[in-house]
Parts: sequence; structure tokens; C-alpha cells
Amino acid sequence: MKTIQFNKHYKFAIYSSLYITLCLTVLAGGFMYYFDIPLWILLLVSVFCYIICFGIIQYYVEQLVYKKVHDIYKNVFTDLPHLHQESLSANIDSLSKEVERFSENKRLQIEDLKIQDNFRKEFIGNLAHELKTPLFTAQSYLLTLQDGAIDNMQIRDKYLDRASNSLDRLVDLVEDLDKITKLETEEESVNLEKVDIVSLTQQVFEMLEVMAQEKKISLTFDTLYSEAIEVYADSKKIHNVLVNLISNSIKYGKLNGTTEVAFDVLQDKILIRINDNGGGIAQNHLSRLFERFYRVDKSGSRKEGGSGLGLAIVKHIIEAHQESIYVESKVGLGTEFSFTLKKVF
Repeated sequence: MKTIQFNKHYKFAIYSSLYITLCLTVLAGGFMYYFDIPLWILLLVSVFCYIICFGIIQYYVEQLVYKKVHDIYKNVFTDLPHLHQESLSANIDSLSKEVERFSENKRLQIEDLKIQDNFRKEFIGNLAHELKTPLFTAQSYLLTLQDGAIDNMQIRDKYLDRASNSLDRLVDLVEDLDKITKLETEEESVNLEKVDIVSLTQQVFEMLEVMAQEKKISLTFDTLYSEAIEVYADSKKIHNVLVNLISNSIKYGKLNGTTEVAFDVLQDKILIRINDNGGGIAQNHLSRLFERFYRVDKSGSRKEGGSGLGLAIVKHIIEAHQESIYVESKVGLGTEFSFTLKKVF
């Protein structure tokens, strides 16, 4: 952009100066011919006129360009240093780079806004669906009872239980949304303490034993941990993380499968790995697993229950500990979730 602008700038100054010099030379030539003045003086005067004209035109053109550039800096790039007329060429070069950078930043911002807008639309759609499903289900059972089915004791009890279950699911959904909001806004603080992660995992195993037996899934450690492994963590929140990840591996695992937990020492961290030998997850889903309401198998996921917010809560809890969570999976082989916690020395 700078090269094009200055080529036009100099061409205008050169051609204008030549034209004016030519006119003055013709006039001066007639005058000097009348007074019989030597030709070399005429040539000297012509050169002198050309230099003077070129300098004047160049100066005023630079003033015009400077004013335009200054206005652009002033109106668009208010955070840049003030322009100085003596560095016009450098300023135009700087302006060119700033315009390119400004354009690229705006393009990235627009793309980011589009992604956020699509995410917002998808989130609102998913939220509406998740809310209306249990709400409409409970409403349909209650309306059926109002229409006369309440007189049948067997139907009444069955429909009231189903309506109650739907409302329980709605309550769980609202509570999970409240948890995420508090974690995001840091209203719910993380209380770090020394926690034996082996003992905590064993408690989760015992809590989910019945659920695992129904799917004939074995809950095991990768090896015998005879000694405690202490980490700095919020015991209740990490318990929630383990329950979510292990229960998910049971829900979506295969019959007679295995859910295994392992602890790896990584310098000042402990890596907790929960892996199974279930059906696995396709690669195109992995990057979105921790999004709110994102489900790999929508029909199957809803059949298994849950609010669709479990993994989103898990991610927020781990990030609140200033740690990281990972997922690896291969279809047909299984899935592994892992996260780090700070080790107690």
C-alpha cells in the first residue's frame, strides 16, 4: 500500500514540476532572447525553477498525505504514539502494518463471536429440551390423574411415582446448573486439604458397587495400593468427580467389563486415571465431551439418566483446583479419563 501511494505522490510532483518549469522556460526564453542573454543561463534558470517547483509541490503533497494519515491514526488507532511529520514514510509503513493487524484481529473476533453465538443457540435449545422433557412428562401424568384416573388406586400410585421421578430429574438438573454457575463465578470456593485419594476412590467403589453388579462390571485398581497417596484437594468436590467419572464408565461400559483406576506419580502431581474396556467414543466427539448437555448418543444417554451436565461440572471442579483433565478413547477398545492433583510431600 505504501509503495503504490508514494509512486503516485512522486509522479504527480515530477510531472507538475516539469509542466510548470516548461512554461516558465518558454517565457524566460523569450525574455532572454530579446535581451541576448546566453543559453547556459536559460538552462541554469530552468533547472533552478524545476527544483523550486518540485520542492514546493512535494511539501504541500506531503502535508496533505500527513493530514490524512494523522486523521486515520487519531480516529482508528487511538492507542498508538502521536505522529510526527518528519517520519511520514515510517508512519505510513506503521499504519499499513497496523491496518493489517487490525483487520486480522477483527476477523478473529468475528469468527469467535459466531462460534459463541452458535454455542449459545445450541445451549439454549438443549436447555429447553432438557427442562421440558421431565416437566411435560410429570404434567402428562398429573393431567391423566385429573381426568379421572385418580380413582384407580393402582394407576394413581404408578403415575404419581412417575411424576415424582420426573420432578426429581428436573430438580437435579436445576441443582447441576446452579453448581456450574457457582463454580464459574467462583461463588463456591475450593477448600484444599490433605486427602488420601486411594481411600476416597475406595469409598466411591463401595458406593457404586450395586450399580456395577447390575451391569456385571468389576471395579478395580491397577495394582495393590497398600499405602496412602495424599493430594491437596477439596474432598467433597473430588468425591463428586470420581462418582461422575466412575458411574459414567459403568453406565456406558459393556457387560462383564472392567472399570480400573490407577495413580501415577508425575513429579509434584498425581495423575488419576479412570479407564474402561467399553465401546469407546469416536474422535470427533472428544473435543466437545465437557460441554453442557453434549451427548454422544442422545437417545442412549437419556435412557441412562443424568442431567447432561456431569462432565461439565467435573471440568469446572478440576479447573477450580487449577489442574487439568484429559480424555482418550478408541472405538471398540474403551475410554480413559484422567486428571491431575497436587501431591503432598
